[in-house]
Amino acid sequence: MNLAADPRPDWTTWPLLICVLGNFRVLQAGQPVALRGGKVEALLCHLALHHADGVPRANLLDLLWPTSNTALAGEALYSRIRSVHSRLSAAIGGRAPVVHVDGCYQLNVRAGVGVDAACFDALAMAGECKAQAGHEADAVRLFEHAIQFYYGDLCVQTDLYAIVERERMRARYLGVLSYLSTHAYTAGDHVTCLTYAQRLLDHDPCREDAHRLVMRCYVRRGERAQALRQYQVCADILRLAFSATPEPETMALFERVRRDPGSV
Repeated sequence: MNLAADPRPDWTTWPLLICVLGNFRVLQAGQPVALRGGKVEALLCHLALHHADGVPRANLLDLLWPTSNTALAGEALYSRIRSVHSRLSAAIGGRAPVVHVDGCYQLNVRAGVGVDAACFDALAMAGECKAQAGHEADAVRLFEHAIQFYYGDLCVQTDLYAIVERERMRARYLGVLSYLSTHAYTAGDHVTCLTYAQRLLDHDPCREDAHRLVMRCYVRRGERAQALRQYQVCADILRLAFSATPEPETMALFERVRRDPGSV
């Protein structure tokens, strides 16, 4: 595992990539493309979220121009789509980045338009299949590639579906980090384990399993005091967030670190 290497995936493999994990971005062969207008961004975000099936025209009109009459909203939509074509079609050989099929608008994935969330999902799912089959090395490789696409939680929050998708992908991302950190710990790679476990805690500070893994890593590295501090961090976070105390398993680990660190 080479976490010192550039953590970014090879964006240049995609002639056009719509990024909705973290901040919204459009990349052309790995280079950012400037787009003007919040409506254009909202249009591409929504199409990226529904990249598999597309979005009915009526839904886009309601989403982007909820208070406008249908005729004016339709003209505005057509104008934004023309703007997208003008700005981005050269990246995919002059083909349309957005197509209209069976009453729905969708990104032209067949022409080479990609979505970072779809890349993350596909790699994470493949990794989960490998992990379930017991192929750990393949699972780790796929998971390491998957998290390179996860720059942050889904930035699309326009409706209930988007919120559900944001939480689903976030949970999958945390599960991937948990697998990678546990695998590294089992392999005796405590530096990598700490890197992944701390990244997990950055996204979910209340994950006690990650706190316990960090504590164990510190003990294995001979940093007993730091392991004890990690317990206190965990206890403080739970108290502030939920007025709760750590789980019995976490408290038991703290006592082992305090009284007999050699047993950890």
